[in-house]
Amino acid sequence: MPNKPLMRRSFLGSALAFAGVAALPMPALALTEAGAKKLVDQLVGEINRVIASGKSESAMIRDFERIFVQFADVSIMARYALGNDARSASQAQLNAFTQAFQGYIARKYGRRFREFIGGTVEVTSTRRIKSGYEIRSIAKLRGEAPFEVTFLVSDKSGRDKFFNMFIEGVNLLLTERTEIGAMLDRRKGNIDQLTADLSKLG
Repeated sequence: MPNKPLMRRSFLGSALAFAGVAALPMPALALTEAGAKKLVDQLVGEINRVIASGKSESAMIRDFERIFVQFADVSIMARYALGNDARSASQAQLNAFTQAFQGYIARKYGRRFREFIGGTVEVTSTRRIKSGYEIRSIAKLRGEAPFEVTFLVSDKSGRDKFFNMFIEGVNLLLTERTEIGAMLDRRKGNIDQLTADLSKLG
């Protein structure tokens, strides 16, 4: 069984990035360093406010999903999590899977939000990379040593969004891709069944 600090770090990564995406080839368009940093500053501010809100679990989960949709390139993340099977899926299937995916992430990780009351996340540096900008931050949780959280930001979708995230070098959406891939295998590649089941999980 994973130890508690590892589980906490794994959750925070998902809470912040709602699981990261592998570095996809995404050309930077009009995105600027200031714009990328502003996006992550706003994201971090939203997360810190929810952590400190004292809201009920169900309310936190709703906020969690709202933040995900607002700041993440959800469509690209969902396609990555679905893997190669996304290429053969219809647009209707992709839309349904994306909706189920965002709710699944919110439920799966949002229920542990209370563990992070009293914690904060602070942006520390930005730099240009081929796919956009890399924004580094430090997560400070009660009773744990600070650790690094890195966001990758692009504007491929037409708006500044983060499309990848790493916790101390670990790509969390890659983990979700592995888990979702295993779920799909157990359903013999049936995307509709996966989507229906994913909407109930988390």
